Amino acid sequence: MSESPFIAEERPSDSRFIERVWRSRSERGGPFTSTAAIHSEIVLTEHRGETYLTVRGPETRPTTADCPAEAEFLGVVLELGTFMPHLLPKGLLDRRDVTLPRAGGRTFWLDSSVWQYPDFDNAEAFVDRLVREGLLVRDEVVGAVVQGRQPDLAERSVRRRFLTATGLTPGTIRQIRRARTALSLLQSGRPILDTVQEAGYFDQPHLTRGLKRFTGWTPAEIVEQAPPFSI
Repeated sequence: MSESPFIAEERPSDSRFIERVWRSRSERGGPFTSTAAIHSEIVLTEHRGETYLTVRGPETRPTTADCPAEAEFLGVVLELGTFMPHLLPKGLLDRRDVTLPRAGGRTFWLDSSVWQYPDFDNAEAFVDRLVREGLLVRDEVVGAVVQGRQPDLAERSVRRRFLTATGLTPGTIRQIRRARTALSLLQSGRPILDTVQEAGYFDQPHLTRGLKRFTGWTPAEIVEQAPPFSI
């Protein structure tokens, strides 16, 4: 497998609004495959003396993106069901990202106020302020369903809550999660037939269809010659 253009570090978070925080640096430029993803995230990019903050939504299909050389990135991955009401995930789907206007060297505009860019260590404080200002909310129904608890709501209502808070249906989320699990297993060296069972697919053709849809590659291509992935 080709070497990734990223050098990455990540950490978990004790915030109920954050799934994880990551940072990376690109030593060289080049294309990479961004696989389908269920989480929204806030990404800070620093490149050639410029800094900007982007809000990204989920991705329902693989896309090819270009990584600039010698750039630094910080990502705050939001817990499933956490979203910005004025930038709903369904409007950000599939790389319809929104970059917030810059105010100065280390600041940007949000909701008519100037904000400091977050860093790897203070992401929680940044998100806490967003929550206090009402700019970031969490749908507890989505969180309950993700954790396996069934709320006292009709299925249609649950589906509507998921579409608002995540931009995705519960079924699509399950399929993307399964494909990403399979991708990680294959990348770690797990045999294809073992991956079928461990990721919860019916058979190898089922695995192949799922990976092709959500990563763009078959199991054999992932094992033998896949390009860099962003997962």
